[in-house]
Amino acid sequence: MALLPALKPFCIGDYGSPNTLELFIDYNCPYSNKLLHNGVDPVIKPFITQGGKYEGKIKLIFRLNPQPWHASTTFMHEGSVAVALAAPQYWYEFTLLLYKNQTRWFESQAAHLTPTQIRGQIGDLAESLIGPELGAKVKDLLTIPGDGNRTNKVTEEFKYNIKISRQNGIHVTPSACWNGLHVPSVSSSWGEKEWTEFFAENVKD
Repeated sequence: MALLPALKPFCIGDYGSPNTLELFIDYNCPYSNKLLHNGVDPVIKPFITQGGKYEGKIKLIFRLNPQPWHASTTFMHEGSVAVALAAPQYWYEFTLLLYKNQTRWFESQAAHLTPTQIRGQIGDLAESLIGPELGAKVKDLLTIPGDGNRTNKVTEEFKYNIKISRQNGIHVTPSACWNGLHVPSVSSSWGEKEWTEFFAENVKD
């Protein structure tokens, strides 16, 4: 499936693999967090990366699908895009870090914060992982110019993710597509057993 060249860090596995698993996630969604820690990190990633059973057969593409009723989630997703652009080698690790810190931007904790404060916290979190030089680039990408209704420097890539979700009729997170088709049976609770069975059934030699 298609992916902007600038967002290639959102792909895990060989980009030329014939099968594509797309996972639509929200950084403020506890169930997306569960999917990542139950399925993606311990099971799917080892399956499709170097030495894995499905290396060269499956690629995983993350699609960012912020749920607008969580006010701070937009800024979390902007941070993800900024790291992908400024420090692509750290994107997946930063995704794990965002989920580890997810509750910092739940409604009750973030309700009193301004957008600038939230973006600043996310920039600081990125800097803690990637260091001050790359962290400064992330913060620059997230900064809103001082005039009018202009947005920051990650807006085009951010919009791309939203348009992909709308185009595919994706509403809830997490959601999954296999080779372009929505698979409603995929659950955040799936672990090794369920993903092993899914791949065995759907990957043809």
